[in-house]
Amino acid sequence: MDYLGVIGYSLFIPLCALLFAAYKLGLLYQLFHKAETKSPRHGGESVAEVLRAHNVKYVFTLVGGHISPILVACEKLGIRIVDTRHEATAVFAADAVARLSGTVGVAAVTAGPGLTNTVTAVKNAQMAESPLLLMGGAAGTLLQGRGALQDIDQMSLFKPLCKFCASIRTIREIVPTVRKALAIAQSGTPGPVFIEFPIDTLYPFHLVSKEFGVKNPPKGLMGKVVTWYLENHLTNLFAGAWETRDVSPLPVDIPHATDDQVQKCIELVSRAKKPVILLGSQATLPPTPVEDIRKALELLGIPCFLGGMSRGMLGKDSPIHIRQNRRDALKEADVVLLAGTVCDFRLSYGRVLNRRSKVIAVNRDKTQLLKNSDMFWKPTVAIQGDAGSFLLQLSKGLKGHKCPEEWPQSLKAGDETKENANRAKAVEKTDRHLNPLKVLHCVDELMAEDSIIVADGGDFVGSAAYIMRPRGPLRWLDPGAFGTLGVGGGFALGAKLCRPESEVWIVYGDGSLGYSVAEFDTFTRHKTPVIAVVGNDACWSQISREQVPILGSNVACGLAFLGKYRCTFCPACLRDLSWVRQRGKMECNAMK
Repeated sequence: MDYLGVIGYSLFIPLCALLFAAYKLGLLYQLFHKAETKSPRHGGESVAEVLRAHNVKYVFTLVGGHISPILVACEKLGIRIVDTRHEATAVFAADAVARLSGTVGVAAVTAGPGLTNTVTAVKNAQMAESPLLLMGGAAGTLLQGRGALQDIDQMSLFKPLCKFCASIRTIREIVPTVRKALAIAQSGTPGPVFIEFPIDTLYPFHLVSKEFGVKNPPKGLMGKVVTWYLENHLTNLFAGAWETRDVSPLPVDIPHATDDQVQKCIELVSRAKKPVILLGSQATLPPTPVEDIRKALELLGIPCFLGGMSRGMLGKDSPIHIRQNRRDALKEADVVLLAGTVCDFRLSYGRVLNRRSKVIAVNRDKTQLLKNSDMFWKPTVAIQGDAGSFLLQLSKGLKGHKCPEEWPQSLKAGDETKENANRAKAVEKTDRHLNPLKVLHCVDELMAEDSIIVADGGDFVGSAAYIMRPRGPLRWLDPGAFGTLGVGGGFALGAKLCRPESEVWIVYGDGSLGYSVAEFDTFTRHKTPVIAVVGNDACWSQISREQVPILGSNVACGLAFLGKYRCTFCPACLRDLSWVRQRGKMECNAMK
């Protein structure tokens, strides 16, 4: 028996190794699933089918041979392909679609430099918590790491930036992987996901076999082994490729506050005399409709400071929307509700919160929920959950209770004082150029009610944030916590496609304009007219303002005023924007 046991054990290990090798080579799968070598179908069709089933309407791209099958298949299924002049713009546009539509934004770019060009935009989407799918081409499965064209370790680049990364190895993996990625992008804290598509997983069998098959098989035993390995790899690549698979959306997992947590918050808010709500971008995420959140906030009657995508949540002239003097309000507040707002640099890492205040923090992401709470602030109640649905529960639980009216009224009075001071500055005369505050006030007054504002810049855009008022929810787009310049072209493109009936205004600094000015060609080609206002002070002023007095030099801060063929945005233009709204008319009368 001992000898039999030893023999059995010695056979067991090689047998396991053999089965594992058979599994890795796809031999077991090929016993039950055949490769249809005569089929003209390709992997791009599988991608397109899943995207259509998930109600994806746009794929943003800069074309490349690695991803052509995806683009062609999507177009055939009615998904609009929108090509840009830079890969980062494609991702920014997908980001904007994700924010405005409540679906996953999708971008597809080619391998190597195509993907590396998107890194900043993907990181921006990660920090802005935008659900986004980036699809990238790659060298063939057998050529990776062997010096193929545009072949780099792409997975290592995107794993730190994305919630989920996958590299397709066989065509049968495409449908389940894309479904999984789209669900993960929206689950928990939304964010970008990345799928790498080696070129041989996207093209038809006859083309792949022609490119990667054995043309002149070497002789001898080793030659036969190599030939068998290559042919088996090709067969396994297409085995079961066109079998029917479920392409419908998978469930999305979103955390919610518990009943006990909500009840504790109801008790805190009901006793508050000076409560304040700080609303962040997370409050606009699905599944809670933004209009329902707006109604809930109005029923609560608590003064609100709005940031990021939540700007415009309460409309243009809400009595509970406070725009100015946030630091002073937080010093007085006895209860502060951080609804998707993070205690990062924008709140001085939590130091602006009064230590005597009761702080309720709600965030889908545990790290963001408690950021800097070990140093500068402490939450009274910390809830890892969806901010939008929490506000609805809070409003329902406080039905009949209203915040003391004198508190929002006093904060609103402070708003009016500050805004009157801004208007006084706007009418101050300048030596040569237009007063930028005057320009922004005029644009704010003249914007259509359904306008969407895209913010892309430093100094000029900082002023715009205090002056321009989004008219409703989801009508303001800025980079978010990463502070990225160059989002303007992509954000405006995505916004105009989502809301073709709305005016889309890009507020540019003259520095940030340079990043995406080429996309005006994209706007023209895709018939997505936008309006751009550029603050042209011929300087990186936000940097220069500190660099010069501290370091005594303006080096690298100087730019130039726009050339003579520019619209001077004269007073006549500010009074009548009809020339801007005439599609195709590129200049005002002052330019002629």
